[in-house]
Amino acid sequence: MYLKDLLTTIPFYQTEVNIDGIEITEIEMDSRKVSAGNLFVCISGFTVDGHDYVEEAVNNGAVAIIAEKEVKANVPIIMVNDTARALSMLAVKFYHYPTTGLSLIGVTGTNGKTTVTYLLEKIFNHDKKKTGIIGTIQMKIGENAFPTQNTTPNALELQRFFKKMVDEDVNQAIMEVSSHALDLGRVHGCDYDVAIFTNLSQDHLDYHKDMDDYLRAKSLLFSQLGNNFNQEKQKFAIINADDSSAGLLKRSTAQPILTYSCRQEADIVAKDIQLDAAGTSFLLVTPIGEVVIKSKLIGMFNVYNMLAATGAAIAKNVSLEVIKEALESINGVDGRFEVVDAGQNFTVIVDYAHTPDSLENVLQTVKEFAENDIYVVVGCGGDRDRTKRPLMAKVAMEYSDFAIFTSDNPRTEDPVSILNDMTKGLNGEDEYEVIVDRKEAINKAIQYAKENDIILIAGKGHETYQQIGHTKYDFDDRVIAKSAIIAKG
Repeated sequence: MYLKDLLTTIPFYQTEVNIDGIEITEIEMDSRKVSAGNLFVCISGFTVDGHDYVEEAVNNGAVAIIAEKEVKANVPIIMVNDTARALSMLAVKFYHYPTTGLSLIGVTGTNGKTTVTYLLEKIFNHDKKKTGIIGTIQMKIGENAFPTQNTTPNALELQRFFKKMVDEDVNQAIMEVSSHALDLGRVHGCDYDVAIFTNLSQDHLDYHKDMDDYLRAKSLLFSQLGNNFNQEKQKFAIINADDSSAGLLKRSTAQPILTYSCRQEADIVAKDIQLDAAGTSFLLVTPIGEVVIKSKLIGMFNVYNMLAATGAAIAKNVSLEVIKEALESINGVDGRFEVVDAGQNFTVIVDYAHTPDSLENVLQTVKEFAENDIYVVVGCGGDRDRTKRPLMAKVAMEYSDFAIFTSDNPRTEDPVSILNDMTKGLNGEDEYEVIVDRKEAINKAIQYAKENDIILIAGKGHETYQQIGHTKYDFDDRVIAKSAIIAKG
């Protein structure tokens, strides 16, 4: 694509040279990835400023630079007010507006995003649709998986992947949408058909100034559904009516709304809910009929996840028969209430729960079917919201018989300092232990376990690494737990 054509998407840019005839082979925001014919966009990040790498980008083959601050280069420099905003516009144009021809569902909320996306994947696959997923665990097209660094990738990577979906004939795209992505504009240019809200509880207060700001960021997904009632591409908001944020989110969108609930009247309701260690059953009541769901998924939080997925599926004209068939076929989601079984006479569960609310939900579920003692192994991530640390410890103590507080991903923080933040509100009568080394903590919990005890290893779930400093080391709670069980004999 010619640079002059590409820049038609950006109003009022400035350049002092003639850009006629310059052809762009790719857009990059990382100077190390630049090759011949690329356009380099300088992004001012939290730790690195792309404006400092213009020379490297040009040496690697960049033929033009997009900047918001003064830089020097022997190739054309295009000045804009906001390079991050410009990047979204350029990426959408360069990849030919991929989401305008792609059905796209966005899922936001503190907890449940990953599970809802994978429930929807299963539903649409049962409906004979080819799916694409973007989320915390990975990006997928059909059965092919690709690694991801963030819950929601940056605008360039996002539009590039959507184009790949279009090229590979994906019928339905489903993505997790984080509050960071909404606030930073990573999803600008994404044309959503359905926006789903799961819930809101304390998280990310290292980034957002307070819970109101966190909710404001979440609400952007619903306002960005737009004001246009286009019957060719009908849009819906799917909202958890049982969450206190529901009212504001309803007011944030002009589009039709489907509410779901387990406690009150709503468009989609779960009635006669029965929960046990083997799974969940309930009567699913919807605008298109009623059906009994018998799911292998455990816990009340998964009932809400199934209702959210049902709402989006109904909005996309999936039959109730297909929804039932898909929900009942799912055994679980990677790292979400995942049982580690090596033939032992006690239960080990690994879960991604890393907020006070999600930890409470999981432990409440465990408590419902526990026959003996409950152990929890849990920590908090470094360089993240410090205010939730004592809350996590309080929840662990309230719902378990014994807690072991340990490292999660300490990143650049001192793990001992993180653990001190967690335990500072506990008293001498509380039954807990502090073990900095996570592997040792998991081993100790498994050594303590007796017949019919339950161990919950929380916080990392599907993750296969532990980040200490700036380095990621191989670490998988499930692998460590299984080895410890085998060693115990």
